[in-house]
Amino acid sequence: MTYKDKAIKLFSLNSNRELAEEISKNSGIPLGKISSKQFSDGEIQINIEESVRGFDIFIIQSTSYPVNTHLWELLIMIDACKRASANTINIVMPYYGYARQDRTASTREPITAKLVANMLTNAGADRILTLDLHAAQVQGFFDIPADNLFTVPLFADYYRQNDLVGDNVVVVAPKNSGIKRARSLAEYLDSPIAIVDYPDDDQTRENGYIIGDVKGKSVILIDDILNTGKTFSSAALIAKEAGAKEIYAVSSHGLFTPGAAARLDIAGITEVLVTNSVKTETPKPSAIKYISAAPLLAHAIINIYENRPVSPLFQYSKTSD
Repeated sequence: MTYKDKAIKLFSLNSNRELAEEISKNSGIPLGKISSKQFSDGEIQINIEESVRGFDIFIIQSTSYPVNTHLWELLIMIDACKRASANTINIVMPYYGYARQDRTASTREPITAKLVANMLTNAGADRILTLDLHAAQVQGFFDIPADNLFTVPLFADYYRQNDLVGDNVVVVAPKNSGIKRARSLAEYLDSPIAIVDYPDDDQTRENGYIIGDVKGKSVILIDDILNTGKTFSSAALIAKEAGAKEIYAVSSHGLFTPGAAARLDIAGITEVLVTNSVKTETPKPSAIKYISAAPLLAHAIINIYENRPVSPLFQYSKTSD
């Protein structure tokens, strides 16, 4: 089905044009025409080059590096659509930046996840569609509908197709905060779980140890954000010292800040699997593998536009393998 003649328009800003083009192809909704430029002092100017009056608008933008530029670009685009009389303004944010500051962990700290939610809402957004928030409670920071899609079913499907299932595989949380995510993937794969623990939050290989049995097993380390690579590289070395046969790593968002690729390569990880939620120009590990989130996001966009439930997209059936 084509949505070319429907009252829906899809726009891509500059954070991840390739993903936007995939979403457009999967949804049948052509990308709208806009121009974006910066003045010499860094101010952003956006011009929507076609009418959006009365249309349901979907704007694709991850707030990844450069985070502040992409965030402001998104806010300005929302304002432009609002002033141009769009019917609804829906934000498709595959990666939600500033989500890691979701609570006051010590005195006088900001809660930037809530601040960004307020900014998007006050700018005029009507709905947020995102992918694997750092913490599920960030959904509650919005006073508008916020759909948080999960990538674990995508990863489960990939690993089942590659026969990484059952008791020969152990899904490992590389830190205590990732237990729930590890358990979710383990349930899909019919595999046991283990945890890398560190005394006093000192996440160095010398102090870490495995809670669980990984000896002779294939290990899958899972986290939501792969940033510096330190968490995965430390956990991989600890798992190897505990007798793991081979190490796989999977993460929803591959930020790959400088130095991450080298750390992961030194750790000897067999494969690093991430979605294409973030586009980065920094070096990637030699074992990198991307899995596209475009079909999932495209399906969600269509369901939202047609007032159909998004909840079926959270489900996974092993019988589909």
